[in-house]
Amino acid sequence: MENHKEKILVVDDEASIRRILETRLSMIGYDVVTAADGEEALDTFRNADPDLVVLDVMMPKLDGYGVCQELRKESDVPIIMLTALGDVADRITGLELGADDYVVKPFSPKELEARIRSVLRRVEKTGTSGIPSSGVIHINTIRIDTNKRQVYKGDERIRLTGMEFSLLELLVSRSGEAFSRSEILQEVWGYTPERHVDTRVVDVHISRLRAKLEDDPSNPELILTARGTGYLFQRIIEPGENDKI
Repeated sequence: MENHKEKILVVDDEASIRRILETRLSMIGYDVVTAADGEEALDTFRNADPDLVVLDVMMPKLDGYGVCQELRKESDVPIIMLTALGDVADRITGLELGADDYVVKPFSPKELEARIRSVLRRVEKTGTSGIPSSGVIHINTIRIDTNKRQVYKGDERIRLTGMEFSLLELLVSRSGEAFSRSEILQEVWGYTPERHVDTRVVDVHISRLRAKLEDDPSNPELILTARGTGYLFQRIIEPGENDKI
């Protein structure tokens, strides 16, 4: 039986970029499909069911932002956006719409390959130290099942992307302990920030998590800000812990 090849959808209106990425990603073991515009991207996605999408922002018919919005309505597939936009706010827009990471054009194919490996590795990773042996954590109305990588608020399942879950899992595994943005970026995304703007990836994902999990995201009680440091998850008290001396 052949090993399963992870499938990547590359979406870019520049034929040269599609060819380069298709060749390089195929050479390192991925199954690659491509699309030249936003509408074609959605059709190809639904037919090919890829494991990850590399998505350009500036495209005809439907831009990358529009594609990202549509994909998030129906899938939690990892998305890495390619952006030539110089404004930081424009780069952050893709993250706010649900992308997992972004790479700025012009980019090194090796950098993109590393980001792809990192995102896929984190999305598939299970088991983190500090998680109960049952793999299930209860806090207030939230239930986090690290085995199934699912989160419930009351009886309602809360849809998280793979990277959102990995971020939550990291914070919960060492609840009560503050992480710097740089530490989170290294632990979850797998790379060291080269510029201050890189850590905005963390800020946007924290904001997305709060919007999904907190009763009042503007006044969070679960995912807290550590002033001057970064973020932490409120300390989880295990049953019987208050009885210890």
